[in-house]
Amino acid sequence: ILTGFFTGGVLTLQTYPTLKYYGAQGTTGYLVALSLVRELGPVLTALMVTGRVGSAISAELGSMSVSQQIDAMRALGTDPVRKLVTPRLIALIITLPLLTVLADVVGIIGGWTVASGLYGMDSSMFFNSVRDGITADDILGGVIKPLVFGLIIGTIACHKGLTTEGGTVGVGRSTTRSVVTASIVVIVTDFFLARGLQYILDMPQ
Repeated sequence: ILTGFFTGGVLTLQTYPTLKYYGAQGTTGYLVALSLVRELGPVLTALMVTGRVGSAISAELGSMSVSQQIDAMRALGTDPVRKLVTPRLIALIITLPLLTVLADVVGIIGGWTVASGLYGMDSSMFFNSVRDGITADDILGGVIKPLVFGLIIGTIACHKGLTTEGGTVGVGRSTTRSVVTASIVVIVTDFFLARGLQYILDMPQ
């Protein structure tokens, strides 16, 4: 909520004066919503979840690895991937799109708050700009991205956790590597996803 709200607010803060200079301040809502739905919402939410959830998954599984709980599960005939990895992947794939939608909505509200409170923009003008500018393809693309990001975060965090070695020091090392690796992969993947969605959804290129 905080990330989305202030991201939308700063987008308005930075773009409204420029748009006003060209007499296009009426499109502020469209610009803010488009930036959030297509890019900033999915990416920033994924990075926040990587730092909060990805690190927790890696630390938890890492602790289980160094304390030989994973080996004990295998010895008892239990598949650690099925019991530990799959539920976490499913949870991320379900919740990350929901969190992204929440961030988008709150971000648009943040943009409206700054536009109306700081610049005196009419609320109906702002929200009409949002409604008229955002298409179903934009929303679809904004939901596809977090699905992929959730899979990436979960896979990397679980892999780093299950391959932890070296006691408690190794747990900290694995957690750090998990967050850094997942963050980089999310940012790089975002570029290729954006390019692919341009072709698939026939967006302007």
